[in-house]
Amino acid sequence: MSADSETVRSAPTEIVIPKENAVFRLDANGCWHNKSGRFRNKKIIDFFHASIRKDADGYFLFQNRENITEKVYFPYEDTALFVFDVILSDPITLVLNTGERSSLEPQKLFAQNDGLYVTIGDHRVKFTERSLMAISGLMAFEDENYFIRQAGQRYRIAKR
Repeated sequence: MSADSETVRSAPTEIVIPKENAVFRLDANGCWHNKSGRFRNKKIIDFFHASIRKDADGYFLFQNRENITEKVYFPYEDTALFVFDVILSDPITLVLNTGERSSLEPQKLFAQNDGLYVTIGDHRVKFTERSLMAISGLMAFEDENYFIRQAGQRYRIAKR
């Protein structure tokens, strides 16, 4: 086989864009923006959310195409992960903006700055308005504290 007909494989290339150079950002409600404003194309929005990853340097969008890996670290106002939907089953299932699903562990809920959050692994995840509406029937407010009911138990939601 001649050198001309051989396929030459090069080492994978990694492109890393620091968040200071990103041309988009994630707001406190889980919406993507660029210099033109809020993203409107659902396919792009879903692609961005599904591409979120985290490493020691922070949250980034990940894309792997052929022999190129792209990591674009992006700025976000509050957190990079959000509960976009809640499935009221036993156990309650949280659907994140990344598409991942997680069973709700009510003892990991906390309220901060008028928002509801949950800790999943080492991630701080914020509930969107839509997801709050989905679980509102399970919540109660008594004696300056919020509570949630799950599987016949009542859990106080911590304040931070």
